[in-house]
Amino acid sequence: MTEKEKMLAGEFYDSRDQELLNMYHNARSLLKKYNQLDSELLEERKVLLNLLFDKIGQNVWIESPFFCDYGENISIGENTFINTNCMFLDNNKIQIGKNGLIAPYVQIYTAQHPIKASDRLVNQNGSTAYLTQSLPVTIGDNVWIGGNTVISPGVTIGNNVTIGAGSVVTKDVPNNVLAFGNPCKIIRTL
Repeated sequence: MTEKEKMLAGEFYDSRDQELLNMYHNARSLLKKYNQLDSELLEERKVLLNLLFDKIGQNVWIESPFFCDYGENISIGENTFINTNCMFLDNNKIQIGKNGLIAPYVQIYTAQHPIKASDRLVNQNGSTAYLTQSLPVTIGDNVWIGGNTVISPGVTIGNNVTIGAGSVVTKDVPNNVLAFGNPCKIIRTL
């Protein structure tokens, strides 16, 4: 099993594996071009996003700057708007449905590490490395995620959900609710 296969299977993997580094450098190159491109050059922006992401729907708008690890693990549905300075650590799949609104500085994490340092740090070929594992994140259709929200690995957010600004989402959120806080909690049904 390759390190990429381990990563996508939720097993511990070596994030400095050459295949993963090549994917990372490719994403950095595409992001540099995208983030420096004039906002009026819509076709050029679309071409770069199609090269970066696994799938991207029609009428997706992503404000610059945007950041991710690999890009190829991200799928975004039609009519979704992603505002400025978002960070998607796509060490595993990130799936975002259609008609989404993602506010500035939203962070979506799929990677995690063991909590205990002695479990996290390992000796590899005479140097210290850290164990990394990743879990997918899924966001449904018609979801609005408020600014400065952090979404943790393995979380699923249902359809027609609003997540309030500044939330830290550590658990699944069902359909048709307003949720916010740290940790994020359901406030009411919509």
